[in-house]
Amino acid sequence: MPTALISVSCKDGVIEFARELKRMNWIIISSCGTAKILRENNIECKEISDIVNFPEILDGRVKTLNPKIHGGILAVRSNPEHINQLKKYGIDTIDMVVVNLYPFEATINKIEKPQNKNINQEVIENIDIGGVTLLRAAAKNYKDVLVVCDQNDYGLVIESLKNNLFSNELRLTFAAKTFRYTAYYDSLISTYLTYDKFPEQFAVPLKKLINLRYGENPHQRAVLYLNGTQKNKPVVMSAKQLYGKELSYNNYLDLESSWRLVHEFEKPACAIIKHNNPCGCAESKDLKDSYLKALSCDPVSAFGSIIAFNKSVDFATAQEISKIFVECIIACDYSKEALSVLMQKKNIRLLKQDIPYKKRNDIVEYRSISSGMLVQDMDTSLLSEIKVMTKRSPIKEENDSLEFAWKVAKHVKSNAIVLVRGLQTVGIGAGQMSRIDSLKIAVEKMKEVKHNLDESKNPLVLASDAFFPFADVVEESFKVNVTAIVQPGGSIRDIDSIKAADDRNMVMIQTSMRHFKH
Repeated sequence: MPTALISVSCKDGVIEFARELKRMNWIIISSCGTAKILRENNIECKEISDIVNFPEILDGRVKTLNPKIHGGILAVRSNPEHINQLKKYGIDTIDMVVVNLYPFEATINKIEKPQNKNINQEVIENIDIGGVTLLRAAAKNYKDVLVVCDQNDYGLVIESLKNNLFSNELRLTFAAKTFRYTAYYDSLISTYLTYDKFPEQFAVPLKKLINLRYGENPHQRAVLYLNGTQKNKPVVMSAKQLYGKELSYNNYLDLESSWRLVHEFEKPACAIIKHNNPCGCAESKDLKDSYLKALSCDPVSAFGSIIAFNKSVDFATAQEISKIFVECIIACDYSKEALSVLMQKKNIRLLKQDIPYKKRNDIVEYRSISSGMLVQDMDTSLLSEIKVMTKRSPIKEENDSLEFAWKVAKHVKSNAIVLVRGLQTVGIGAGQMSRIDSLKIAVEKMKEVKHNLDESKNPLVLASDAFFPFADVVEESFKVNVTAIVQPGGSIRDIDSIKAADDRNMVMIQTSMRHFKH
């Protein structure tokens, strides 16, 4: 009779599965914990300790690591020498291995990774050794041993056994799935235990979350994968969708950009994103005001946009949002009245991320290129060393606006130019090949909308994500009444831009830190 080894941490479905195997006259051997559950449900099985004539030791750390188990799994049935050795040492073949592993992922997602490298012992004890070895052994010998690592496959296994449908191709499919499962498991462990952000080798533990309708374009397939070490973290992927149809590939990109930008601010803030660039951003005394100010920067581009808020969305704000078409909103919460308004828009998606956001310096970001991966620190910094380079220093109103503009410029694609009055954007130029072209776009956007701002109390300031190779941006911005500029500095011709500002009684601040965003 065929023999199945069943040793599972997650017991979901195992009783029904084992009962079906017994009906087909399979012999079942199990580890202590699984055997107990099976016997409690009147399913006959043998314990592994009885097979190997050795008890489980070291608090269960050693129970399956034995030649009588692994010999029975790894023996190639078509190899006479292998069969002779099994007979010589009294080893029976094992035809199916059913294993899932200790819940390491669930453990690390409830225990924060310590910065002092003092790893919690509960984490260590949830590193499975024997289970991984059993799975890899069975997967290696897939032509002779059926390997099952996912309880969701129990039904398929039973149906295939009943109908004799286990082809070599299906066995290989299960083996490949098993190696992916153990690789993911090992990558969770290595990532959690590693403190060097740029080790010689690394594996990113990615698990499929959902299939997306398509990628950037309808002819491209797309899938969303979740980093298993980042579950239940203050990120977009952990947000709860409260309403609306499924999110698209582009939605996720824009949601990520908006969420990062809006959390540069402490006071109620709104960020409106279109095609991965801000088309408006504002910070104000209340959320409705910040939304209206952000919207006023570029109301045309805001059509079909993504909107992020760093505070709970209230009824008054929701009423204003409902006046235009919006793809998605993400916020820390919504009032019941706000939801009742927004849910009347059938094509909107509403996301709630109530885990407090905090910038983390231990996070890296990945970007793929052909046959490789670029990895870098996430840009969580903002300013390095602020220097006033001109004869005139900024007044308070200019200083507040410059700080706000600099935060926004960090999130605009290079070359980036951001025009600001008060604490709201009035013109944004993004992604151009020359900085002067970005300025022209920002100015045109500003001229399209009348902002009704008191210019004496809200001077116009400019932020640039990188230095000025020429004085042209200073000269042209002066023509539209820019009074103060913030930029990183570092050009060999910095003196030209500084002189141009001095000649026009403008302020120029250098940050000594650029924020390219490609």
